[in-house]
Amino acid sequence: MTEVDEQIARARATMARISADYGGQVRDQYRVHGKRLKRRAVSAGRRLAVIAAVDAAILITAAILGMIFPLGIFGALGVLLLMVAATLLIGLAPAARAPSERALREGDIKALPAKTERWLEAQRPALPAPARAIVDQIGQRLETLSPQLGRLEGRDEEAYEVRRLIGEQLPAFVNDYARVPEPLRKVERNGRTPDTELVAGLRLIEQEIADMTRRLAQDDLDSLSTRGRYLEVKYRGDEPAPDNRQG
Repeated sequence: MTEVDEQIARARATMARISADYGGQVRDQYRVHGKRLKRRAVSAGRRLAVIAAVDAAILITAAILGMIFPLGIFGALGVLLLMVAATLLIGLAPAARAPSERALREGDIKALPAKTERWLEAQRPALPAPARAIVDQIGQRLETLSPQLGRLEGRDEEAYEVRRLIGEQLPAFVNDYARVPEPLRKVERNGRTPDTELVAGLRLIEQEIADMTRRLAQDDLDSLSTRGRYLEVKYRGDEPAPDNRQG
């Protein structure tokens, strides 16, 4: 291979690696965006269900009253206006507020990842762009961690560590940053700015959540490995060795 061919090969490998990295980032962004759209769709669906239930209750009540007292045109108009008012009140009502920090500290640990993710989503607009990207990664880590928490019964120390990290330290760290006056967030202090400290701390928390998930899944990983070895011994251990002799 000539030097030109080697350079071309290296360039192609570099482009392939960049393409793979970029593709992974794009997939992650689509996943996060899709999750937000799904959350909004669920919220909208719940509002529509409540509106339908309230309007149905108004109609049923009006029908019952109409059998006792004739409503007439003005009564029917009143029922229609009441339905319109109920629809507007429910449709324009503010979205559900994010969980409080107290709810994160004291709530059911099985629901803690979802609550923490909602709390982080509410803080996200006030964070710098690099921190928002890590917050999205933390959200994905919390989704992976959530199923593991159903198996923490009787493992009080591990449950305490989970709650301490994502229910106490994470919110406290983000709030410490939020209390820094905005003009000072990019001012260097002790070699680092508050923005860089926020990013570094969030990245450390994201990595710790990943490690925590692996530790909680260790029994399942060991069980899978043991069962795999058993299957190999059980169903392949008695097979005769392949005959490599040439005929």
